[in-house]
Amino acid sequence: MSIIGTILIGFVVGLIARALKPGDDKLGLIMTTLLGIAGAFVARYAGAALGLYSGGQAAGWIASVVGAVVLLFIYGLVRGRSSGA
Repeated sequence: MSIIGTILIGFVVGLIARALKPGDDKLGLIMTTLLGIAGAFVARYAGAALGLYSGGQAAGWIASVVGAVVLLFIYGLVRGRSSGA
């Protein structure tokens, strides 16, 4: 897949993850895209560690969204801790 395709899919996954997670995440378009791409990577490596994906196989849409939602929760925890200080 090309870089442009990866960025577009990451953007869509990031938007879906932000829509599914309750709360106000003040992320811009670039951070949403990076969130989606990182979510896909998290899903791929977690799936490979659990034996769900073979080497070089990309994660599916649902797994990518779940990975992005997990990253959003972690981001919220880190941001909440740093702004409360």
